[in-house]
Amino acid sequence: MKIEINLLPGGKKKKPGGAGLAMPNFGELVAQIKDPLLIGTVAAWVVGLSVIGLVWYTQTNTLNALQPRLSEVQRQARNFGQMIAEKERMGVLRDSLVLELDAIRSIDSDRFVWPHIMEEVTRALPEFTWIVSLDAVNAVDQVLEDGTIVAAPVRFTIDGRTPNMQAFTRFVTRLQDSPWFSNVSTSGTNTVVENDRTVRAFQITGTYQVADSAFIRTVPITELFVEGG
Repeated sequence: MKIEINLLPGGKKKKPGGAGLAMPNFGELVAQIKDPLLIGTVAAWVVGLSVIGLVWYTQTNTLNALQPRLSEVQRQARNFGQMIAEKERMGVLRDSLVLELDAIRSIDSDRFVWPHIMEEVTRALPEFTWIVSLDAVNAVDQVLEDGTIVAAPVRFTIDGRTPNMQAFTRFVTRLQDSPWFSNVSTSGTNTVVENDRTVRAFQITGTYQVADSAFIRTVPITELFVEGG
């Protein structure tokens, strides 16, 4: 049996078990630091890390709160994109239909020009007055500065005969009152002999125009069937 006696006052006894790992005493470490610059640097690092951590935490919470709003905005953007694409497609389709309708209107309006002219001339023709010829006057289409072509108006010439001036005057007045004609004028009459009798020859010019709808009488389809028997 061996007995050890510590003769040094204040000496610490060694813990049994030999050398081991122990946590450092931070209080002693801080007490050993005497450099103010080093202390300020450490304090600055501590404050900086705290601020960074606080900012990161705040921004993370903000981003998490905005995430549903971001998803909603993205969904609305997709919907708006689809609506814009659909609107553009409808616009292209509309423009195509407008061009087709304009072409149809142009063809349809030209098809009924001369039937309207002949019908109005026949309606205005007085008794004992007849038409020798009804011709079109050649006209050149107008080209605007932007390249748009404006169709020339349809002009016509009527050569006719009448036995008296009253019938001729009545004929001109009726043509001028027609909603389908404009610029109706005449160069007067001259006396000619046809079939061994003296008559007055005349020439009338005018311009065809689309009549105002207020002057056009519309007939229900049922009335057409009744009139047609």
